Amino acid sequence: TGVHRLYEMQRDGVLLFPAINVNDAVTKSKFDNKYGCRHSLIDGINRATDVLIGGKTAVVFGYGDVGKGCAESLRGQGARVIVTEIDPICALQAAMDGYQVATLDDVVETADIFITTTGNKDIIMASDMARMKHQAIVGNIGHFDNEIDMAGLARIPGIVKDEVKPQVHTWTFPDGKVIIVLSEGRL
Repeated sequence: TGVHRLYEMQRDGVLLFPAINVNDAVTKSKFDNKYGCRHSLIDGINRATDVLIGGKTAVVFGYGDVGKGCAESLRGQGARVIVTEIDPICALQAAMDGYQVATLDDVVETADIFITTTGNKDIIMASDMARMKHQAIVGNIGHFDNEIDMAGLARIPGIVKDEVKPQVHTWTFPDGKVIIVLSEGRL
């Protein structure tokens, strides 16, 4: 994140003014990340899509504080929530909290909603989106804009991008299947 650059600048003696790492404050990392995302994810999906979440299968990528809040909010709306997580401790936490833990490959063709929360890159690739079901919703609430391979999606021959409204785009594959991408894969 941006704070890493500031640490490097401080180490190199080129940071010209004091800076505070707010994200590492307990009130930010433990409260805003979990509880703020729990609220804003559902609000964002509802405003963007007007789709009923209840009864849908949602995949949350990552089970840190942000992922925990997102999983709770989706379950609270009546979704069946599946968590993907590479850290075995976080995966165990997800299982103990009652979520199915799976890999993307296991659920990519059947889930309705895909939300990345990891802060890592290349979580959902264009090849994954090509396998998603018609009208799948894809969004990112993680830190960076490279969790979802939007450049790869745009390079698929014959794919068509249409704006539904600001920050909501449909991507129509050559076979007629459509996925909905929120905020162009950005936070």
